[in-house]
Amino acid sequence: MQTLKTKVLIIGAGTGGYVAGIRCGQLGLETVLVDASPGLGGTCLNVGCIPSKAIIHAAGKFETVAKAAGDGTLGITASIPAIDLSKTVEWKDGVVKKLNAGVAALLKKAKVKVIKGWADFSDAKTCTVKTDDGDIRITAEHVILATGSEPVELPFLPFGGDVISSTEALSLPEVPKKLVVVGGGYIGLELGIAFRKLGAEVAIVEMAERILPLYDKALTDPVAKWLEKHGVQLLLGARAGGFGDGKLNVTDKDGNPMQLDADKVLVTVGRRARTKGWGLENMGVAMNGPFVKIDERCATSMKNVWAIGDLTGEPMLAHKGSAQGEVVAEIIAGKTRVFDPTTIAAVCFTEPEIVSAGLGPDDVKGRDDVIQAVFPFAAIGRALAIEAGEDGGFVRVIASKSDHRLLGVQAVGQHVSELSNSFAQMLEMGAVLEDVAGTIHVHPTLGEAFHEASLRALGHAIHI
Repeated sequence: MQTLKTKVLIIGAGTGGYVAGIRCGQLGLETVLVDASPGLGGTCLNVGCIPSKAIIHAAGKFETVAKAAGDGTLGITASIPAIDLSKTVEWKDGVVKKLNAGVAALLKKAKVKVIKGWADFSDAKTCTVKTDDGDIRITAEHVILATGSEPVELPFLPFGGDVISSTEALSLPEVPKKLVVVGGGYIGLELGIAFRKLGAEVAIVEMAERILPLYDKALTDPVAKWLEKHGVQLLLGARAGGFGDGKLNVTDKDGNPMQLDADKVLVTVGRRARTKGWGLENMGVAMNGPFVKIDERCATSMKNVWAIGDLTGEPMLAHKGSAQGEVVAEIIAGKTRVFDPTTIAAVCFTEPEIVSAGLGPDDVKGRDDVIQAVFPFAAIGRALAIEAGEDGGFVRVIASKSDHRLLGVQAVGQHVSELSNSFAQMLEMGAVLEDVAGTIHVHPTLGEAFHEASLRALGHAIHI
């Protein structure tokens, strides 16, 4: 068996692991990165963030052309469009492969040794990696765990055949005529909406009383209106059952049994940390429920063993893992760092999109020491010019009444994902309402709604 010793060993090449690897290399740390997936980049790059946004983008293009058929839209007319999903998937795969190659090149430039294979730990600092060329025994001074997460499988709806996870949904050869989505969270809604735009009949089964329960109702109402307008069947307070002969058993909110016709059943009831199958139980690290317990330095209970990303708990967001990866690399290199962000903005790429950063209205409910102000996109010129001002979208600011410090910013509307970094930056810098109000925002842009919402919180909005 080949043996290998290294300063830093990273398990998992997702957005947390590969970023940690690159930063370790930049800092001159001898680093080995082990990953078993076909392409570097983990769930996000291969079967998550990037490919799903590619399919969502293609669905939006198809919808635009479809609107132009018949009487046309915006003075534009076109023939009735057709979709060859296999070619769309081929294009999506090309995007993924290009990014895979980019990550590989960056790791090579940073002199990180990448080993393709499955790691199995015998103790906290030693693992055996099974590769196509034989086993490799690796020992390390520091270990960074970045194993990510995986879709939750329902025991009565096991994955296989026509019951699929988001991974299979992103590589379907054709648009299903009837798609039932089990789970009304962000993954199910993003993909459900995309397939509706592509022409599928879509039904969504959600146990909660409303969609996207992690966001407040004002943010999710425009999405619910889009679903209703576009004929998506929405079953709230409902429970899915078994699937067979093209029918999904469902119990509605009143306890009545029913069946939904389905060519495919997409199960998106959440993700769980990937803690099984690689010897975590032999490493002696403390757990926090289903997640690896870490402190503000991303250190586990075992000396020189670190954990980042989805493995460490909510929020399960790619950008959180990347930021943690940088922090850990710099700590190993001797720098003083902690992972203590003011906020980690979250985006839901539905129709319309949702952004949330910092505290929301439910977090400050009943408090009389805060200011809240909302500014609608219907009063923003750029929004109207790109048909983004008629879906009930808005920007909301929440601030401290005493010193006007921003506590939270939310938005719902077309393309608002592009505002998320501005929201997070202002919160991270400790900005007050006057900072946003005093920043000259470019006209015409959607970002003007952030400016106007802040002005409104101060009592002198201009355009409303």
